[in-house]
Amino acid sequence: MRIRWRIFAFVFLFSSLVYVQRTTLSVAAARIMPLFHLSQMQLGWMLWAYSAAYTGLQIPAGALGERIGARATFTAVGILGAIAMAATPLAPMFLSGSALFVVWMLAQGLLGAAHAPHTPVGMGVFEAWFPVQRWGFVVGLSSSGPNLGIALTPPLIVVLSALLGWQRALLWVAVPSAVLALLWLWYARDTPSEHPAVTPIELAELGSIPREPRRPLTLRRFLNMLVDRNVLLLSASYFCLNYAFWLLTDWLFLYLFQVRHLSALKIGALAAIPPIGAALGAWLGGICADRLAARYGPRWGYRIVPLVAMPSVGILLLLAMQASNAYLAVAALTVASASIEFNEGSFWAATMLIARADTMAASGVLNMVGNLGGVVGIPIVAWLTGRGQWTGAFALGTALIFIGAALWLLINAERNLAESAAPATEALSAL
Repeated sequence: MRIRWRIFAFVFLFSSLVYVQRTTLSVAAARIMPLFHLSQMQLGWMLWAYSAAYTGLQIPAGALGERIGARATFTAVGILGAIAMAATPLAPMFLSGSALFVVWMLAQGLLGAAHAPHTPVGMGVFEAWFPVQRWGFVVGLSSSGPNLGIALTPPLIVVLSALLGWQRALLWVAVPSAVLALLWLWYARDTPSEHPAVTPIELAELGSIPREPRRPLTLRRFLNMLVDRNVLLLSASYFCLNYAFWLLTDWLFLYLFQVRHLSALKIGALAAIPPIGAALGAWLGGICADRLAARYGPRWGYRIVPLVAMPSVGILLLLAMQASNAYLAVAALTVASASIEFNEGSFWAATMLIARADTMAASGVLNMVGNLGGVVGIPIVAWLTGRGQWTGAFALGTALIFIGAALWLLINAERNLAESAAPATEALSAL
């Protein structure tokens, strides 16, 4: 086995654990809300605290990864995530009322901060360790990890809570990320050339496109990135896609509970199905992105997938709302989840090709703007669903998805940041 696939396995497990920890609160909410008299809006603000910290720190996280490397970054945030995760079940032992709610908000914010580097730094790892012809596949396969984590979380938390109580269940979820971080510190290196087990043959397999040296991100390069047309268009489209992603990730459990009136055990099983479909969609989408890019070139090859898959998401969201029973709704949402993740390979491979050595920073920009879909969407969805307007929350997702798909008609993944730097510098000088 090539060493790059062992490095991939670490990143895959990190991203899976991020979404296990991130989704735990949504699943445990059915027990926590009545026990501590939390309103739906208060739950929404707790979820928002996570998303705000996660989103707001994407660019600093990418810059940090470029400066200190993936090895140190993943080690630090893996341990920090375990601490933040443990704070939620431990806080009620010492606090109650408003003080408890504030601490839970802070704990969710700290968890979001710990999770922020995983995507931008992970993309930098893939850019350094894998040949360009495999980027879509690797990103798609990696994106299946979070969805498997989301699929695992509902039945895991429901069963552990029934056996151990919700507090011990959440404590057990905190442990694996710290263990994985220490193993990563022992085994990983920032680049293939630094790893003692990587052979010259594996180094030669990285492809014909030369790797640019890793350099600390400068202000000028960062500003050029912020005004780059393709980075901005990709980010805006990802914003639209992520509203739908977070809608299904954060609110599916409560939707099945409040609208479809299912029991917690039945929801625990059904809520795992859409993320499994999403994991399959991410894997297949990555393969399609690579093959289409090889056949038609990156400009149209990466563009075709979102032009087809994103509108499908919008239609399926509306079909789920009109489904006559819960099982048909889950089926529609499963295909919608798969269609959402089908786009991941195209988004990230295009970003990596455009940014190259600055992949971590560019990925931070993409993920920051993209996850604003969650930051903006969470209070909107909480407000609408708190009044029983679930259809309105899903219809908004449909409208945004169609806008995001249309933006891909303007994206050119063949034009990298180096080629765009001169016009961007002129634009900045004009400002």
